[in-house]
Amino acid sequence: MNFMQALRTRWSEADTMVCVGLDPDPSRFPAVVRDDPDSVFAFCRAIVDATADLACAFKPQIAHFAALCAEDALERLIAHIHDAHPDVPVILDAKRGDIGSTAQRYVIEAFDRYDADAVTLNPYLGRDSIQPFLDRADKGVILLCRTSNPGGADFQNLDCGGRPLYQRVAETIARDWNEHGNCALVTGATFPEELGQVRRIVGDMPLLVPGIGAQGGDVEAVLREGADASGAGLMISSSRAILYAGSDDDYAQAARAAANQLRDQINTYRSKA
Repeated sequence: MNFMQALRTRWSEADTMVCVGLDPDPSRFPAVVRDDPDSVFAFCRAIVDATADLACAFKPQIAHFAALCAEDALERLIAHIHDAHPDVPVILDAKRGDIGSTAQRYVIEAFDRYDADAVTLNPYLGRDSIQPFLDRADKGVILLCRTSNPGGADFQNLDCGGRPLYQRVAETIARDWNEHGNCALVTGATFPEELGQVRRIVGDMPLLVPGIGAQGGDVEAVLREGADASGAGLMISSSRAILYAGSDDDYAQAARAAANQLRDQINTYRSKA
């Protein structure tokens, strides 16, 4: 089963559009794992096992592991997800983007070293920088479009022939780059009207939506503007609000409760979308 098939299966059979972000920060770990020499893996594995049935995808952020010299923990974590929860796809949040032989090496990093099912990418070096990823038709290619951070507007909203650049990006990817049907776009929850513009441009292409939780995105607005024709089409990502919902020994159960609350909230508005 390829990434897109796995994702759509989670939307329908597990009835969830929650994407659980895995951004380990040891300073926020509960005392029960803080002194574990393998604390990054232990903490993330506990979160994964507690939330897997509520997740449409897991999204480990590579910098949070690399900054801790914990790439080995990331490899083992993804292997654990595949072994213990094989129906839940893994998105490597790496935001890579480079040309030629370097792009080829990033493909090997994401899909062969880490065995991710999808990867986030920066499209601003153009199609040749993304083509090696597009050629892996079984893998998801998730491209930045209208990001959730305030500074995203510095370039993404610049006029480009009478339309903002982010809309040109969405149009080009949907029209020209998605030959294998393995593309998705990153569109932030913090700008729901612009999210809606992207949805109208790309049709039923999946959208990865960060910005819920700590960044203040509104779930109802995201569903109203971003759901596809079937009422799905979204990977609504939450990291800190789930990971650090609890700080005691029951941190995994607290994470599960937060993920379940988000899923229920999404599904309430999903039924109205």
